[in-house]
Amino acid sequence: MTQKLPQVGDEVEYAPGRLAVVTDIRKGVPYLRRWGIREWPVQDPAALTVKRTRAERIAVDDDFR
Repeated sequence: MTQKLPQVGDEVEYAPGRLAVVTDIRKGVPYLRRWGIREWPVQDPAALTVKRTRAERIAVDDDFR
């Protein structure tokens, strides 16, 4: 089975126990943001694990502010 690459708005785990939201994808490179931390590019997008999709986050009214 192929792992789904994250899309804008998805909540991802980028390290064990560390969650962030994909804010943008520029030239194929996802950018992440955590609350209180500036946005940063991901070196290995395949290493990200989608925990909740954008649609799942919207369904529970989680706007990640």
